[in-house]
Amino acid sequence: MFSWFLDTLDHAGQLTLFSFRVLRGCFSLAGRETLLPLCVQFGWGSVPVVLVTGTFIGMVLAEQSYAQFRSVGLQTSLGSIINSSVIKELGPVLAGVMLAGRVGSAMAAELATMKVTEQIDALRCLGVDPVQYLGSPRFLAAVTLIPVLTVLANFMGVMGGAFICIYVYRVESHFYWQNSQGYVGLFDLASGLIKPMFFGAAMALISCQRGFDSEPGAQGVGRAATRAFVASFVAIIILDFFLAMLLNNLEAQWWPSSRGMR
Repeated sequence: MFSWFLDTLDHAGQLTLFSFRVLRGCFSLAGRETLLPLCVQFGWGSVPVVLVTGTFIGMVLAEQSYAQFRSVGLQTSLGSIINSSVIKELGPVLAGVMLAGRVGSAMAAELATMKVTEQIDALRCLGVDPVQYLGSPRFLAAVTLIPVLTVLANFMGVMGGAFICIYVYRVESHFYWQNSQGYVGLFDLASGLIKPMFFGAAMALISCQRGFDSEPGAQGVGRAATRAFVASFVAIIILDFFLAMLLNNLEAQWWPSSRGMR
């Protein structure tokens, strides 16, 4: 148990030092010529996955909630709980997890392969800091694109829930949208975009660090990708809890009237 604690502390220290190097590269715009191709690779390729995920999040919420709301005659209020759940929690978290599996694992595997094939050593021989040149643009791409992809997931989640409620269970559309208005405020929209920024930052830092610390050989590349996804998933869940506590407290202090209206 004590050795596990020491190993965890050692990994946390290495990740912290690695993060400082990546952030330093962001300020110096290291590897800026690779930023746009990385944005296209991470963003455009992830759109179908995010759209499908977001749509079925909303559809499942509608399917599971309809019977309970109908039993108390509140089926026209389904939109309020579906939209709030998707925008504040499920959309950002599940989009982050899906992108950790697709983008984070690929990021770790790519960097691990570059280490195995000695491409990273070649950058060092050229006088280039590989952490800044390779890690910083990936970090910026993840922090920039994951909030945008989360917006798509949230929109499709709202549409998916509305489709099931209105066209499958025949809830009156006018009252469905009328009861949904005002339930999701600007602070909810902002919190739904703040969380993905932290999720993207954690995913990029963890995945890049796992790739740079990969063991040699094909098995090392596979382990790096797997460990990157698992660590990113755990980090997203933990960050979601603490960010939810922080944002809820801020909302209670800054907009107490809006919370009381709900």
